[in-house]
Amino acid sequence: MRTTVLAAAALAVTALVPQALAHDRAAATPERAPGVGLGACEAGSLCLWKKPDFTGARQAYELSGVDIESCTPLPKGGDAQSLANRTGRPVTTYQSAECAETGEFETYPGGGTWTPRSPYRVRAFKIWEN
Repeated sequence: MRTTVLAAAALAVTALVPQALAHDRAAATPERAPGVGLGACEAGSLCLWKKPDFTGARQAYELSGVDIESCTPLPKGGDAQSLANRTGRPVTTYQSAECAETGEFETYPGGGTWTPRSPYRVRAFKIWEN
């Protein structure tokens, strides 16, 4: 009986592992329309594009130019619809220019995240220590 329970548990775990790994791979691979290339963004930078699919005017921010864990609004009237986080740190983007959590916000890992279409217009961000 005990062997049967252990075998069933092992089978359940091995069935879940490929699904979990597939989810991780999907999260690391940016979703994009056919023919859309990744935007150019240097290592150590947060890059924001005015329009979806890494098009329009691009703004790049480096760690040396922002206060860590502080709200950084985009220039007055500015927003972004696509981004790449290559800072090596998590970045939260905000719909609100004041980083208010009453609007939409999303945190992106820093290991190289390309987001061709933000679910909202990004108006501010925070780069986190870890």
